[in-house]
Amino acid sequence: MDELVEHWTLLKDEQVLVSGKRGVTRLGFAVLLKFYTQYGRFPRGRAELPGEAVEFVARQVQVPESELGFYEWTGRTVEYHRAQIRGHLGFRECSVADAEELTAYLAEHVAHKERRPDQVRVELLARCRVESIEPPTAGRCDRIVAAALRAAEEALTARISSRLTAESVERLRLWWPTAPTRKTMPDPVKEASAARTGRRCWGRSRKHRAT
Repeated sequence: MDELVEHWTLLKDEQVLVSGKRGVTRLGFAVLLKFYTQYGRFPRGRAELPGEAVEFVARQVQVPESELGFYEWTGRTVEYHRAQIRGHLGFRECSVADAEELTAYLAEHVAHKERRPDQVRVELLARCRVESIEPPTAGRCDRIVAAALRAAEEALTARISSRLTAESVERLRLWWPTAPTRKTMPDPVKEASAARTGRRCWGRSRKHRAT
């Protein structure tokens, strides 16, 4: 009960925001608002909302809990509600510029030490909260994390290379196997053609033996 009171009680400014709505939109808006204040994102649907929390909020806005079943989770109404909630809480959607800045931050401050994608993702979501940015979609989060890990690795390689003396570089060239050139690399087209020719010859040979 204490957790419900702490996270799902409508504050005075939130009550004012909710008061202009009626029926199912009133309840739907209220649970979206309280979910967002707690998690920094919107629920993906009714299944993500705890039943006891919905009941607690429904009593506050004086709308039957069952009415939430008629709330539309897609469309103009919910998009308008989301925009209102973002504006009220000072959050914004993640823009292209935001994604680039988040990638740069993670590469510099997180990914150079932490190489586990799941942990870098945790730091990404925390940074979004600090910057009042609504977390990107799961797929976009994965791309930002991957880009940050790659950038951190490239930066580390560049730093190491810049510290190597000319003598060290020459020694590495002597120790490191020579990379294959175009002349030494097999030609996949020629190999495939040769394989097809070999199969045809083998097939004709079997036919000749059979006769």
